Amino acid sequence: MTTLSANLGFLWSELSLPDAIRAAAKANFAAVELHWPYEYDPNDIKATLDEVGLPVLGLNTRRGDLSKGENGLSALVGREVEARAAIDEAIDYAATIGAANIHVMAGFAQGLQAHHTFIDNLRYASNKAAKYSITILIEPLNHYDAPYYFLSTSEQAKAIIEEVNLPNLKLMFDCYHLQLMEGDLCHRLAALKDMIGHIQIAAVPSRAEPDEGEIHYPFIFEALKKLGFTAPIGAEYKPKTTTDAGLAWLNKLGITQ
Repeated sequence: MTTLSANLGFLWSELSLPDAIRAAAKANFAAVELHWPYEYDPNDIKATLDEVGLPVLGLNTRRGDLSKGENGLSALVGREVEARAAIDEAIDYAATIGAANIHVMAGFAQGLQAHHTFIDNLRYASNKAAKYSITILIEPLNHYDAPYYFLSTSEQAKAIIEEVNLPNLKLMFDCYHLQLMEGDLCHRLAALKDMIGHIQIAAVPSRAEPDEGEIHYPFIFEALKKLGFTAPIGAEYKPKTTTDAGLAWLNKLGITQ
């Protein structure tokens, strides 16, 4: 049976984070995942998670200077101190709330020096996170939504994971981003299954509820079942109207939460 994690960066975004967690529980999601929860005391978030009985699958490192449009720090040459401070903050927060994964955001960068910087920061993050049994994730982002983002394909992510060569560095396989960049999702899932730490879904190209567009998710879910994936899949889509109004997609795709 396919189970889902509610990504609260997009779902119930009009609510406070504690109330969004409660809404996800009421809607019978199996887990939640976060984007940037840092304005909230982690102890309060942990209390809410315990209250509703949901695990939290992950969160992101900070993006950097939002006024400059930054979207991650860990591949930015010369920003290593800030990048590692963001990694430290994310690990401390994740350890407090019991998050399983941290997405270390690369940022807008290009070139060999950016690659080396990213590798070094990922080794730092993976080694420190291992002490808390936390997995570090890297996620390719598509060129339409995030032009010039350092990490854009699954093959690039695979090469980085192999170079870092630490067991708790994994791939965030976001079907939306990878369909836009590469397609051929079922073959990619099979080829990369041992490297995948988390899977996310949304409609392509709209990024709305995943019951429309290019990807027939019931077929993807069946493929994942055959590959032995059992963890909740991240529903990281942008609702067309409100989250509650759009939840009929669950029944449409035959998902019983």
